[in-house]
Amino acid sequence: MKKHLVAPSLLAANFSRLEDDIKVVNESNADWFHVDIMDGHFVPNISFGPMIVEAIKRKAERPLDVHLMISQPERYIERFRDAGADVITVHYEACPHLHRTIQQIKETGAKAGVALNPHTPVHLLKDIIEDLDLVLIMSVNPGFGGQKFIYNSLLKIREVKDMLVSRNAKALIEVDGGVGLQNAQKILEAGVDVLVAGSSVFKSDNPSQAIQQLKDIGHEVGKMV
Repeated sequence: MKKHLVAPSLLAANFSRLEDDIKVVNESNADWFHVDIMDGHFVPNISFGPMIVEAIKRKAERPLDVHLMISQPERYIERFRDAGADVITVHYEACPHLHRTIQQIKETGAKAGVALNPHTPVHLLKDIIEDLDLVLIMSVNPGFGGQKFIYNSLLKIREVKDMLVSRNAKALIEVDGGVGLQNAQKILEAGVDVLVAGSSVFKSDNPSQAIQQLKDIGHEVGKMV
């Protein structure tokens, strides 16, 4: 068994010294890099595309957990996989043909995840849950870092956990948004396997120490990638 996973979110990194921040994560006990892709359409912000992901991949020594906060993600699955994505997560709200999109991700060899916005109920995953490698609960409204954790997310996490157990499904539960030392224990107790942490890592005085503190919180899960 392995402790829960920590995935520092590069959205909160200093883009003027991105290589330095990648090095910090490489030299820490972090498990994944979380990479947010935003198109200015599905969410009201723009981040970066496959070329930057490819550049990150050249420096990263951990798997890339790529979160597509974009409209029509099926158009870009192969490009992000080719750029180096190990896990590709799409939004339920952006995929009218979700099963097809999940299979498309898996055909590239990447792990497949589905994200739910704060207003989206968990029960909508019941017909797809057994096909997923990851369920991402958004605990803030997607698009910007540094927001406060929405505590109703804990109920949704527990609901996903119950669904996974009842269906004997193997997906990991990930949470993204407002995660820090002040709430990580409660989040893990609710059933989360992967903590995405942005501002609480990169805006701290000691990012490596912040990662270690998140890793040291007690909770164990299996490893996916």
